Amino acid sequence: MYRYDDYDQQIVRERVDQFRDQVRRRLGGELTEDEFRPLRLQNGLYLQRHAYMLRVAIPYGLLSSDQVRKLAHIAREYDRGYGHITTRQNIQYNWPELARVPDLLDELADVEMHAIQTSGNCIRNITADPLAGVAPDEIEDPRPYCEIMRQWSTFHPEFAYLPRKFKVAFTGAENDRAAVAYHDIGVRLVRNDAGEVGCRILVGGGLGRTPIIGEVIQEWLPKRDLLSYCEAIVRVYNLHGDRKNKYRARIKILVKQLGIDAFRAQVDEEWARIRDTGLALTDAEIERVAAYFTPPAWRPEAEVDDGRTAERAAQDPAFERWLRRNTMKHRAPGYRVVMLSLKSKHRPPGDVTDAQLDGIADMADRWSLGRIRTTHDQNMVLTDVAENDLFALWQQAAELQVATPNIGTLTDLICCPGLDFCALANAGSIGIAKQVTERFDDLDYLYDLGDLKLKMSGCINACGHHHVGHIGILGINKNDAEYYQIMLGGSEADDASLGKWLGPAIPKADLVDAVSRLVSHYLAVRDSDSERFLDTYRRVGPKPFKEAVYV
Repeated sequence: MYRYDDYDQQIVRERVDQFRDQVRRRLGGELTEDEFRPLRLQNGLYLQRHAYMLRVAIPYGLLSSDQVRKLAHIAREYDRGYGHITTRQNIQYNWPELARVPDLLDELADVEMHAIQTSGNCIRNITADPLAGVAPDEIEDPRPYCEIMRQWSTFHPEFAYLPRKFKVAFTGAENDRAAVAYHDIGVRLVRNDAGEVGCRILVGGGLGRTPIIGEVIQEWLPKRDLLSYCEAIVRVYNLHGDRKNKYRARIKILVKQLGIDAFRAQVDEEWARIRDTGLALTDAEIERVAAYFTPPAWRPEAEVDDGRTAERAAQDPAFERWLRRNTMKHRAPGYRVVMLSLKSKHRPPGDVTDAQLDGIADMADRWSLGRIRTTHDQNMVLTDVAENDLFALWQQAAELQVATPNIGTLTDLICCPGLDFCALANAGSIGIAKQVTERFDDLDYLYDLGDLKLKMSGCINACGHHHVGHIGILGINKNDAEYYQIMLGGSEADDASLGKWLGPAIPKADLVDAVSRLVSHYLAVRDSDSERFLDTYRRVGPKPFKEAVYV
């Protein structure tokens, strides 16, 4: 895990001191809200419907147990006892008092954390595959390159005021778990015909008001050129992006207008000017950063798996369900990756309490080398759990209410804060998520549905990624009432696709019944028990599903 050096620590502390003075001047009336707004956004502070919201950066989703304990403390001391894991692997606090935010940021700096560039028109928090470093299908760990890009982009003098926000995602695996096709820049580590690992670069992806799947701009780029080529992309965008209409300001619109070939030509021209100006990554620099992510000394399989876990699973159906749904293969024999579900009937999706955070930190120290990840699906992960420790871990996770065996199912849904918190929302999301969780609480039925991704947003900005859900739900305001549009067929994985609208918006009171009819129809028409909802939809098309919903 990357550790701050003196320079990192200095710039974070100086930013806290700077913001403390800005808050003092705002509270003293020396700054108007309009003057204060860009200053607070540079520090991750939003003004929501009821209070300020602070978004804390979790670079590429990686946390230490000490950092998680600090996040628990902040939830208790500065908020209302919980935080919210976002679809960009960050954590948000919904109730901080403005006067105390500088103290909160100061405490974050104690554990090498901050809220810099989690908002505003800049390069945002770099995200990555949550299984980076432990996935069996990984070509190369992408986290060193995430960290290199984090350092390059933080306080970049030319990119502090881009036409619009800018998001970057990395994966180093054969299977995309980072949704790279839906980012302004997506980076995949791939091998060329000679077996060398380099970067496939995608550009111009994104959701929101105008959802677009990104296009490949470089099929294979040497790793040494990663920064210079990405800088060329952002320079072209910074020069030509629309600054007059924020709805047309994202790079995806520029790429679409020009076409990928013309956009590539402009990037290549800019790249030729800057690639030899000190941005090339040397082997020594890559190795320096990669040393922070050296794999741990996993113990031999014979020491960590004596067969007891399999015996207990055979004797305990509840443990077997959790083992099957909430753990995944690990690159090291005898280890498993454990997904901690933040989806239950007790809390909104992605919410995690201070007690849970403390408990998760304890579990990480005891069973997972002190490391925790956050995911795009608003869950948390322990990546290095020995087979023999799974039963004890499951027992503690169940006590903490983070062991719901529903990973990858309909109730493992994504949900934005919606009208409960967000000033931009048109309809609620949290209440609908609760209804879905309660309606589909029969595990046997849930497992019969198989892998099914439901994603929900309270407005067109798509923070809940509804365009790429197998079932997507968008809240709208219709005659001052909450209505919901359904779309089907989206995917954020390697088979990337955008969902299509199914029909007219549905009143809030009827929405969960409509979802029930959708999944019932899927069970009736799928051609085998193993055919996913998405595959069935692609095979039969929207018509039968529309007929099932709009009875």
